[in-house]
Amino acid sequence: MAIKGKPADSKRSALPIFIVLGLCAFFYILGAWQRSGFGKGDSIALEITKQTDCSVLSNLNYETHHGVDVGKAEDDTQVKIIEPCDDRYIDYTPCQDQARAMTFPRENMNYRERHCPPDEEKLHCLIPAPKGYATPFPWPKSRDYVPYVNAPYKSLTVEKAIQNWIQYEGNVFRFPGGGTQFPHGADAYINDLAAVIPMDSGMVRTALDTGCGVASWGAYLFKKNVIAMSFAPRDSHEAQVQFALERGVPAVIGVLGTIKLPYAARSFDMAHCSRCLIPWGSNNGIYMMEVDRVLRPGGYWVLSGPPINWKTNYEAWQRPKEELQEEQRSIEETASRLCWEKIHEKGETAIWRKRLNIDECPSRGSEVAMCDAKNPDDVWYKKMETCVTPYPNEAAITEWKPFPERLNLVPARITSGSIPGVTAETFEEDNKACKKHVSAYTRINKILDSGRYRNIMDMNAGLGSFAAALDNPKLWVMNVVPTISELGTLGAISERGLIGIYHDWCEAFSTYPRTYDLIHASGLFSLYKDKCGFEDILIEMDRILRPEGSVIIRDQVDVLNKVLKIVKGMRWKTKLVDHEDGPLVREKVLFAVKQYWVAGDKGNSTSSR
Repeated sequence: MAIKGKPADSKRSALPIFIVLGLCAFFYILGAWQRSGFGKGDSIALEITKQTDCSVLSNLNYETHHGVDVGKAEDDTQVKIIEPCDDRYIDYTPCQDQARAMTFPRENMNYRERHCPPDEEKLHCLIPAPKGYATPFPWPKSRDYVPYVNAPYKSLTVEKAIQNWIQYEGNVFRFPGGGTQFPHGADAYINDLAAVIPMDSGMVRTALDTGCGVASWGAYLFKKNVIAMSFAPRDSHEAQVQFALERGVPAVIGVLGTIKLPYAARSFDMAHCSRCLIPWGSNNGIYMMEVDRVLRPGGYWVLSGPPINWKTNYEAWQRPKEELQEEQRSIEETASRLCWEKIHEKGETAIWRKRLNIDECPSRGSEVAMCDAKNPDDVWYKKMETCVTPYPNEAAITEWKPFPERLNLVPARITSGSIPGVTAETFEEDNKACKKHVSAYTRINKILDSGRYRNIMDMNAGLGSFAAALDNPKLWVMNVVPTISELGTLGAISERGLIGIYHDWCEAFSTYPRTYDLIHASGLFSLYKDKCGFEDILIEMDRILRPEGSVIIRDQVDVLNKVLKIVKGMRWKTKLVDHEDGPLVREKVLFAVKQYWVAGDKGNSTSSR
């Protein structure tokens, strides 16, 4: 086919035209990526540009059939410039702000929980990166090294010096893989656990690490193809969650306090606490009951540190032996009421296993109050209760399958009819569609699976099919299910061996700034168009996106035009392109790259280092 009078045998027709357009558009954006620590963006762009004649952009009629010229920029006079925030907000976490936190009760860690600012106190500005900000090292180097300028906080290097958490070496932090409970390194500690827990077979895929510190446990679990959702409160130890994410390890700011954890019931194969300072035996065992809720039948709970083996260690821990004895007694009693079986205890580590089904624990209902069985996933800002989540009906219990086999199996929550309107056919169609989308994204963004992106977020994850299509050991995906979604699909995502979390995008996410390399949002703005302002959501996306990070927004064309009017003033380079099936489809895709700029930059252009 000839294009605008060009010969039919022209090399320009070698690729489908929508691919050519996308390649040219995206590599125009990549021109700003010279500063990338990974350093491959420009070389790839140059090579593809050699093979793709981008002059077709100026000759091609790119107007869609929906009355929108997707290649045309908005009139600059209509653009509202969103200014940078003051430099003191470099590490601002809106819903875990320290000043606000101190106004809440300290009882049961309430002050460490989410407390978001009211609308009139929200910042309507862009969070700057620290001066000298550097693109993190690619995985697995990032596991061990973090640029000092990205999180310039040395207190942990002093406070945890003898425990080998973190060391400062010139212009980088080094993470030796040590920890309070694993003086011989995380590898050795994990191998000890794997002698009891079937990590090497793929049977254990997802884990929850409570009070994670700098998340070395989660970092080294990747060697076992186990992915951990790690959490710790803001600034119990300075910047611990920030360090975890800079390393390329999944983590969120969070605490076991008074509110239920933002995860679906039966989400994790394993839960872990290594000196996490949670009073497990107090409050009638309420914290262990919450772990029981998110632990799948047959899952494992690991407790490492006080009070385990208190008889030997109470003097070293400098705590009264009577206090430690009572603490362990309370834990053992609660575990018995939950019908957990202790399967291992050695040194300072104990491991329990949750029974597979109610038949293995007929006394469970008589020894402890049972929670309302209607919706154990209804957790957003809901208080924890001193009750035990019932086992689901047998049809909704997944037979344990190894990973990656379980990734593409139809989850039991779907086959049992627990998610209304979602069937096995729906699941397969969703998988197929997301594979097609990711294939199109990869044709446009050649570095999508190269290792340049490690921390990826899907803001409206659905059934987790985007993450499944991306499955690659070089990256991980935080699957977010909006709390306003009609369907509670997070449990199905977890059954696939993926990690995910509930969140309301009218509020800030529980993470530090600059913690994600790529953000994907499909249908998100249509979902929220009558709930809260697009500007607030986009500013939050900018906050959590790294400089030179990428955004892919898929939505209806009229919605994306509203989004475009906002992002034109946000220091993003953008290009709106047609759906991969062609211009007649009303759904479009917006590609964007956040420009590199740091504290002190007042202009609206990419700064130089």
